[in-house]
Amino acid sequence: MKDRLGFLVYRGFTALLGALPEPAMRGLGEGLGRLAWYIAPGRRRLVQRHLRRVLGEDTDVEKRSKLMFARYGRYWAEVFWLRPNRKSEIVEHSDIVNEEALQKSKEAGKGIILVLPHMGNWEVAGAVAESIGIPVLAAAENLPNPLITEWFVDIRKMVGIDIVLIGKGLRATGELAKRLRAGGTVALLSDRDLSGRGVPVTFFGEETTMPAGPIALADRTGAAVHVVGSYFKSGRGHLYRVADPLPIPDSQDRDRRISVGVQSFADVLEEMIRISPEDWHLFVPNWPSDRE
Repeated sequence: MKDRLGFLVYRGFTALLGALPEPAMRGLGEGLGRLAWYIAPGRRRLVQRHLRRVLGEDTDVEKRSKLMFARYGRYWAEVFWLRPNRKSEIVEHSDIVNEEALQKSKEAGKGIILVLPHMGNWEVAGAVAESIGIPVLAAAENLPNPLITEWFVDIRKMVGIDIVLIGKGLRATGELAKRLRAGGTVALLSDRDLSGRGVPVTFFGEETTMPAGPIALADRTGAAVHVVGSYFKSGRGHLYRVADPLPIPDSQDRDRRISVGVQSFADVLEEMIRISPEDWHLFVPNWPSDRE
């Protein structure tokens, strides 16, 4: 019963926001995000802590954290607003910086691994990738509510993303490697270590862990690894920045190769996030000191 009630909430927002024109949907989402800033003081303090790591202690984190909440509201509003017939609109209002690097990796034929932070609207990135001939397979968390998991899978399929579920009792490595060996593309959200078994890295000056998956897959398959930043435009639309492929370390020690590789993508993630930290949807503890 609880699962169904939670699902009905999602369906209700889908009906409400899906009926609105794009500017009204975007405005409502940002407004609800700003409202959440006022009524969630714990999350607000956590977000401000993250922003100080990125921008320094002298930053006006109150103003910028409010914008961070607004953009997170926009992300959810856009997800609820998605419809199959809106894919062409999404692509029309999206731009890619350094697309040629992706196309060069595609021509090499060894597969592409896209490493993304939880930033901007990474869901609609699937439609943009499909439009340039690079459809993606993504790993998604198997949520406790199976109805909501199915809803998210359907949303991602709608924008051209194939999904393989990960979580308790589920392993996706084989499916991801198979896609890469066929010259395909895999997208992995990699700024949070959900498993708790990640590789230690220094991230914005403080030690935490990040998932080894992208580098381990590249080491296994020879695929190119590109970090991609996703950003909201100031009005309608999205911007995607593609980094050049990461060099895989030349070492006889596999653990060393993976450790250095994960630190390399963490460094590029820093660069992407610093461009617009308000677009980074980090509303959970991400460093050990956050939990303390």
